[in-house]
Amino acid sequence: MPDEVTEVVEGDGWAVANVEALGDGPGFRKVRRELGVNAFGVNAIEIPPGYETGNHFHDEQEELYFLHRGHVEITFGDESTLTLGPGGLARVDASTVRRIKNVGDEPALYLVAGGKDGYVGRDGRLPEGETRR
Repeated sequence: MPDEVTEVVEGDGWAVANVEALGDGPGFRKVRRELGVNAFGVNAIEIPPGYETGNHFHDEQEELYFLHRGHVEITFGDESTLTLGPGGLARVDASTVRRIKNVGDEPALYLVAGGKDGYVGRDGRLPEGETRR
């Protein structure tokens, strides 16, 4: 297998990294800053076993959560509580109160992407002279 990317690598119009290289231990991993993302907010957050975030909501930003590793409970403003495992996803409206608790025995790591003003549509195109594979 070829060498995998571990640190941030940048090129002309792109950047790649491994989330594990963006920080160590609990707290925020600044994905947006490290990769130069400008169109939306995105961070990875690691929380230790038993840790629970405070309740929060946003004024404008809808969020999508993706659980990379661990097991978390996400509780919404209506007191619905659901458990996510690796690969779990949750979309939350800006004004919906939410909190996250690590219910596993290991640190949980999740990615949060947020934005506003809607989907731009399918705007992907093939470069001139390219055909679909």
